[in-house]
Parts: sequence; C-alpha cells; structure tokens
Amino acid sequence: MTMPRHDTGADAETNTARVLRGLEDSRPTVRLRTAMAAGTTPDPRFVDKLVERCAVEPEFFVRDMLTWALTRHPVSMTLPVLLREVRSERARARSQALHTLSKIGDRQAWPAITRTLLTDADDEVARTAWRAAVVLVPEGEEPALATVLATQLGRGGRETRLSLSRALVALGEVIVPALRSATMAPDRGVRTHALATQRLLRDPDAGSGFAIEEAKRVAVLGGPGQEER
Repeated sequence: MTMPRHDTGADAETNTARVLRGLEDSRPTVRLRTAMAAGTTPDPRFVDKLVERCAVEPEFFVRDMLTWALTRHPVSMTLPVLLREVRSERARARSQALHTLSKIGDRQAWPAITRTLLTDADDEVARTAWRAAVVLVPEGEEPALATVLATQLGRGGRETRLSLSRALVALGEVIVPALRSATMAPDRGVRTHALATQRLLRDPDAGSGFAIEEAKRVAVLGGPGQEER
C-alpha cells in the first residue's frame, strides 16, 4: 500500500505557485478547480489572491468557490482583508466581500456594514449588504437596521425589491413600525413595496408576485388605511 506523502518545503512552494497561477487562468474550469484546491488545503499565502480574484472574477460559480475557499481559512487572516475590500471603489469587490463576510458570519464585521453600503448606488452591492446585515446584526440592533432598510423601499426592479423584502422579513416583527410609516409615504412605489412586505411578513410562503400585485390593488382601491382594517 502506498503511504501518503507529506509535501516538503519545496513541494509546498510549488503548490502555492500553482494555485496562484491557476486563479489567473483564462479557463473558468481551471479557476474553479484551483479555488477548490485552495479551500481544500488552506494556506495563508492564498488569502490575498483569493480576495483579489473575487473582485474581478466574471463567473458566478467561480466566485462562489472563491468565497468557499476563503471561509476555509482562519477568520483572523480573512477578516482584515475583507473589511478593506468593502470600501473598494469597485462594485464587484464590495459585493463579493460582503457576500463572503455573510458566509463567514463573524459579527466582528458588523461595524463595516455601514449606512453607505446599505444604500449603495449599485443594486447588487446594496442587495448583498442587506443580506449580510441580516446575518451579522447584533442582538438589539435590529430596529435601527430595519429603519435604514425601510429607506430603500420602492427602489429598483422586482429582484431588488424582493431582496429587500426578504431581508426585512428576516428581521421579524421589529420591522412593523417602519413598514407602517412607509405605507403612508407620498411615493406610490414606496407604499406598494411596504404593503407587499407586510404581506410577506404575515405569510413568508406567499408568492412575491402575488404579494406585490395585491399591494398594488390595495394601494389603488383603498390606500394604506384599507390594509389596516
């Protein structure tokens, strides 16, 4: 039987170089396999390159593997680099760093989830920030988070609105006051979104399309007062 061979120092250096090179390969399948290898055999020397690649990787499935690889490394190594990335000028860097922080789930990252990120002009960054915030919010901070998230009601298209509704619903009953205020907003889009989110809070399994259409009907026929009867 062949016994497993442990890498020597030279072998380790060769493997590190192979991983760093593979993450830059033009073929997505090679980048995917390389990211998987980096997570299977974590090495502190991979962290910076994994984070750097997250910021520019065009393929979703490769980005997801890069995130997985980062979660396999010690938080003490990944957290400082990711916290730097959420302040990047590149939207993809901010978005993927936030996604990775949500997967790591360490609440030390909470102070980095700023109002600026929660209201980011880029919809994908904002959606990722909402999801990360719901995961990382400390106990007792949920009402304040709900208030900030409610300022984004009415924003964007269906996907963005559904992401926000789901983030709000995940916070639970603390969102009720913020939603109630939003149902009286002068902007019809805000009112409609708030009403749809109220319905999802009552029935999380309700189809989002149905909830939004019903909210539109209520807004047209009776306004927010009808919703409260």
